[in-house]
Amino acid sequence: MVRALAILLAQLATAPIVSETVETGERRLVDLKTFECRDITRSTVLQRVCYDRTRQDLIVAAHGTYDRYCGVTADTVERLLGAPSMGQFFNQNIKREVTAGRYACETHERVQRS
Repeated sequence: MVRALAILLAQLATAPIVSETVETGERRLVDLKTFECRDITRSTVLQRVCYDRTRQDLIVAAHGTYDRYCGVTADTVERLLGAPSMGQFFNQNIKREVTAGRYACETHERVQRS
């Protein structure tokens, strides 16, 4: 038993780390290696939330489609994850149609490069 466990741990330690990549609704590939992802089971709108705290990038799987939102503060993500209705919070505070592009990535990327 101990030997089998040692072999398994050795195999895991030598296995290559494969980063997950998702395609967003804008047909962009995003590597999730710097993101912390959570599968969501208590929402009918959101299936997954991934957040890169350093870059303030949020990737959300809603209705089966991944979308990226930039410039989202950690506080906003915490409020999303703790909301009684995550879908309602997302639709009212983050979704592009409601925020008039506040979290559009192209705008934030231009500002950061300047």
